[in-house]
Amino acid sequence: LPCNPTPPRAACPSPKTANPLLEYKMALSKMNMTLGRMVSSRVGSIRGMARKPIVGGNWKCNPSSPTALKGLVANFDACAQYLDKCDVYVCPSNLHMGIIYEDFKSGIMVTPQNCNFTGCGAYTGEMAVEQAKEMGLKSVLIGHSERRGEFGLPTPPESNALLATKLQHILDQGLMCIFCIGEPLSIREQGIAAVTEEMVNQLTDIVPILKALEDKSRVVIAYEPVWAIGTGVTASPEQAQETHKAIRDWIAGAVDQKTADEIRIQYGGSANAANAPELSACPDIDGFLVGGASLKPEIADIVKAIAK
Repeated sequence: LPCNPTPPRAACPSPKTANPLLEYKMALSKMNMTLGRMVSSRVGSIRGMARKPIVGGNWKCNPSSPTALKGLVANFDACAQYLDKCDVYVCPSNLHMGIIYEDFKSGIMVTPQNCNFTGCGAYTGEMAVEQAKEMGLKSVLIGHSERRGEFGLPTPPESNALLATKLQHILDQGLMCIFCIGEPLSIREQGIAAVTEEMVNQLTDIVPILKALEDKSRVVIAYEPVWAIGTGVTASPEQAQETHKAIRDWIAGAVDQKTADEIRIQYGGSANAANAPELSACPDIDGFLVGGASLKPEIADIVKAIAK
C-alpha cells in the first residue's frame, strides 16, 4: 500500500494566537542563555570566593606640586565604597607621603614605594619599614621594574637576593608586601616559555619565604610586563591570563598548592578603566597595579570593575 502522505506543517502561530506557555518557555530559555554567558564572562568571580581582589595606584614621582595632592587624594574617595569586596592601596611619592597619609578614606592603605631592610639608623636616603609601621601603614611595595634597573641610569639594579631580604624584613615587621615582577619586550617576543623562565628567575629567591608564610594574603605578586608600563600598550587578556596562570602553576610546584590557590597576582602595565572589565574576567588575575590612571578619577572605575 502506498505510504500515507505527510500532513502539511501547521503554520507558525501569529503573535495574536501564540501559546502563552510556549512564549514563557522561549523567554526562559533566552534568559538561561544570557545568564550562562554572564557566568562564563565572569569566570573570574570564582577567584573572588577564595582570593579578595586588590587594586593599587602607583603615583611614582608625581605630582610636581603639593598643591595637586588634594585632588589626587579625592580621586580615591569613591574607591572606599568597594572595600568590602576589594582591597585598595596607593603609593604616593616619598616626599608627599608624610603630608597626606592620614587624608585617605579609612581602609585605603597608603603604601611606600620602597624600603630598606635594616631599620632606622645611619642610612641616608632610605625609608625604614619600622617608620612605616609607626605611622600606621600596613603595606610596602618593592621590586618595581624602575627599581630593578629600568631607570636607564648607571645605578646598580636591585637584585633578586636583595628583594627577598626586603620581603622577609617587611613580613617580620607585620606588614603586607606587594612584590613586583615583570619582563622586557625582548623576552616577551620569545614567547610564553621565555616569559615564564624570567618570572621564575625573579621569584625563586622568595620560595622559602612563601613556604613559611601562613597567611598567603600578606604577599601580593604584581606582574607588570615592562614593555606595557606607561606606554599605553596593554597585554591582551589572553596574554595576561596565560602569564598569570603560568606563574600560579609554577608556584604550585615550587611552593605548594595552598600558596598557588591563595596568593593574589595583580596585573600592571597600562591598566585603565577601558580594559579593566575584560581583564577582571580572567580567573588568575586578582587585581591591578595602576600607574597613570591612578592619578585620575577613573581609578574608582577600575576598582569597581573587579569588585563586582
